[in-house]
Amino acid sequence: MSYQHTPSLFREEHEIFRQAYRRFLNEEAEPNVDKWLEEGEIPKSFWKKAGENGFLAIGIPEEYGGPGGDFLYRVVLAEELGYSVAGASIAPAVIGDGVSEIIFHNASEELRRKWMPRMATGEIRFGFGITEPDSGSDVARIRTTAIKDGDDYIINGAKTFIGNAATADGFIVACKTDPDAGMRGISMIIVEADRPGFQRGRKLHKMGNHLSGTGEFGLDNVRVPQSNLVGVEGAGMKVVMTGLNMDRITWPSIAHAAAQRAFDESVEFTKNRKGFGQGIIDFQNTRFRLAEMKTELAVGRAFLDDLLRGYNETGELDTIRCAMAKMWLCEMEGRVIDQAVQLHGGAGYMDEYPVSRLYTAARLHRIFAGTAEIMRLMVGRSIG
Repeated sequence: MSYQHTPSLFREEHEIFRQAYRRFLNEEAEPNVDKWLEEGEIPKSFWKKAGENGFLAIGIPEEYGGPGGDFLYRVVLAEELGYSVAGASIAPAVIGDGVSEIIFHNASEELRRKWMPRMATGEIRFGFGITEPDSGSDVARIRTTAIKDGDDYIINGAKTFIGNAATADGFIVACKTDPDAGMRGISMIIVEADRPGFQRGRKLHKMGNHLSGTGEFGLDNVRVPQSNLVGVEGAGMKVVMTGLNMDRITWPSIAHAAAQRAFDESVEFTKNRKGFGQGIIDFQNTRFRLAEMKTELAVGRAFLDDLLRGYNETGELDTIRCAMAKMWLCEMEGRVIDQAVQLHGGAGYMDEYPVSRLYTAARLHRIFAGTAEIMRLMVGRSIG
């Protein structure tokens, strides 16, 4: 099986990259993911191999150690990752590599030179520390503070639901540098995990996406140099926004590919499964359900194609349309994969069948990188 994308939207080099990345996932991830699930983490050797093959820090220019790909390379990666069964377990960890591009587009030249080459090789990995126990989508409510002391910041606070929290070498942390300024008082600061006062907390257990290393960390008088500031003090939300459109097209791309995989698995399963003297696919109900799934996939593909076509023409992504894609495609994915599990019957509830893993992974996509409700607010505010 392979993901049926729209070749006309991509150049030859993107297609070469697609074949290479598909082969990499088939050889390095698919055969090993069950072992990784038992061990509870993706080994460093996987990240180093990914770096060696040019699959990390995709948008980082060659002079900083990256492969220098454009945004469409990240879309290719998302599509192939979403279609891969291993992606149901490793996708958030892999997509978390996008932190490298957020640093590149906002950080000082000193920070770029310091971190980019090692992120591109897989030697180090970073996480994004925003969510706190008392604040999720409402970033203005964060309580983590960064107070100036000489040439340093002293940081105190706690973060939760952080991807790669269990293993990352450092984090871009959202802090209040001016506690009275609301959103304008938020700054993004790099905090290395080996600094005194940085404390890893629990590794959180989830219904799916088990290899994303989601967890907590605390910051107890952690001292970092002011040179670790990413962007301008008080403009942390601008830094966050750098990655939002990227996320809000990446995750719909993953969602569509995962839904397509669930559909393809359902067609094969119902062709080969017999019931009451005939193939399951020969029942009218099965044909109707598959017809609905195929139609939703076609509508989703058309919208994604239109978004990418706009990017190819302008070099930019439309914020509201990306929010629409994040909202609708991730909900469509839930509907399609739910039907896929139903068509598999009891087998669909077993992890040995791909649809089971795709189902539990998909539930996160309506929450991660901006909930469906927040996307509705954004789209609603754009009306009239």
